Amino acid sequence: MTSDFADALASGRPLVLDGGMSNQLESAGHDLSDELWSARLLAEEPEAITEAHLAYFEAGADVAITSSYQATFEGFARHGIGRERAAELLTLSVELAREAARRARTARPLWVAASAGPYGAMLADGSEYRGRYGLGAGELERFHRPRLEVLAAARPDVLALETVPDTEEAAALLRAVRGLGVPAWLSYTVVGGRTRAGQPLEDAFALAADAEEVIAVGVNCCAPEDVTAAAETAARITGKPVVAYPNSGETWDARARAWRGRSSFAPELVRSWRAAGARLVGGCCRVGPDSITSIASAPAPE
Repeated sequence: MTSDFADALASGRPLVLDGGMSNQLESAGHDLSDELWSARLLAEEPEAITEAHLAYFEAGADVAITSSYQATFEGFARHGIGRERAAELLTLSVELAREAARRARTARPLWVAASAGPYGAMLADGSEYRGRYGLGAGELERFHRPRLEVLAAARPDVLALETVPDTEEAAALLRAVRGLGVPAWLSYTVVGGRTRAGQPLEDAFALAADAEEVIAVGVNCCAPEDVTAAAETAARITGKPVVAYPNSGETWDARARAWRGRSSFAPELVRSWRAAGARLVGGCCRVGPDSITSIASAPAPE
């Protein structure tokens, strides 16, 4: 699939992704304890989301990932928000990132990736780190397709199919993006050489190898130390550019809705990720603007 973003990805210069939306909002004093997480602010404080995107653009990010990760028709419905308003909020997530790009004080091209999180994100119980929800591929495709249609209609530069825990959901997502006219990347959340559900990464990445809509594959919201091997596998299996944006290395406690442990995110790891094939590099949960600045200034691999 050809697009301006796909052309930029193929041009040779690595692109820098942003960091965690939630930690940037929390550092600005916003309460994200609600099940909708950062998606709640789409309805209540949209300017806060624009400011979070802007902080990352000004830190050196080339790509903003929208606040729609946990924004779903079903999740909004549980909070009394109907389908029409939910669609408006999904569209707004792309518009807010575009607004941040307009405000950013830079002449370099800036891009918007519309986030589509896994089914488990809507459940808000940590199951995106387990997968295997007891749903069939058809049910998962029917869950994802309407939201992806709305996001695609808002004309982002790319769809971010992110934090995918297992191959069954990946297959459903790959079917759900067909014909939307917007390229996508597919990124798994992993542990070691397997998806969170335990499938080998060779099998997981192979699903996307021949998918025309998918212009990059890789991993996100995983431990930083798991990135290099996963990136090498993704590049070898698919021949596509690799996307890599791990979290801080801490562990999410779904019951307490808090991160535990210590950070192992080190910007000096970026060279090994890029050497392994990563063309889109950034951070996920608990990775802030300072780390993105370090990534943006990291030297190219030899």
